[in-house]
Amino acid sequence: MKITVTGSLGNISKPLTQLLVQQGHHVTVISSQPERQKDIEALHAHAAIGTLEDADFLRNALQGADALYAMVPPSFTAADQRSWYQETGRRYAAAIKAAGVRRVVFLSSMGAHLDAGIGIILGAHDVESIFNDIPGISVTHLRPGYFYYNLYGFMDTIRKLGHIRASYGEQDMIELIAPADIAVVAAEELEATPAATPAIRYIVSDERTCNEVAAAIGKAIGQPDLQWRRCSREQTLADCLEKGIPENVAVNLVDIFANIHSGDFAADYRKHQPIPLGKIKLEDFAQEFAAAFRHGN
Repeated sequence: MKITVTGSLGNISKPLTQLLVQQGHHVTVISSQPERQKDIEALHAHAAIGTLEDADFLRNALQGADALYAMVPPSFTAADQRSWYQETGRRYAAAIKAAGVRRVVFLSSMGAHLDAGIGIILGAHDVESIFNDIPGISVTHLRPGYFYYNLYGFMDTIRKLGHIRASYGEQDMIELIAPADIAVVAAEELEATPAATPAIRYIVSDERTCNEVAAAIGKAIGQPDLQWRRCSREQTLADCLEKGIPENVAVNLVDIFANIHSGDFAADYRKHQPIPLGKIKLEDFAQEFAAAFRHGN
């Protein structure tokens, strides 16, 4: 198959490209960074250098493709992140129709079943709807859970306060995901027999309470008594702003955190269980966290 992959050589797109090439597919990787071309070609893939904001480039990059792995890169400079998602989704839709692509796998998010109060994930909700309205294609929406690497954002808090702090925590359950596990599922879906109606596939590597996450990380970094304490929405917002996160992004994050605490974030995922879990477990990630923590990252 001829498959176009977006996301450059990111945490998901790089292992996905490697898997697809190993399976004998002809892969084109879209990247906005010219310096990535040699790295893409080193994977025996073709590099298409340009930006998703360029409708003509995107249409040309999809010409001849049998399938597309589509993701929307976050924009931390966009004043309205939901509008950014919508505009990118519409450009994708126009390019997919013009190029005649028939199979699309979209990186959405757990929580995208909600139509309000879920921060930036509302953008993923909207793009799902945009893709569902494209005639003549088979689309699968991937809804991964809480990325392990989000936990890196707590390193400074652990160093300064000796504990993890957020407006979700303690006995709240989080559905954890590793990018490599997403890549495996994305490759499976790109190769799958196309479905007649839009499909949703949830992806989770491990399921733990926040207390269990703190215990695993604490053990790995030599702080076995590490705790994950819940704090107010206002405190969490202040913590985000102190880290230099733009206010509009921070507000979106705090909305997501509220849905994690309430259980709404994973409510639709729970309705679809049992779902096989991925290979990369919390304890595996905790070792990576510990190595980064020791090196002051």
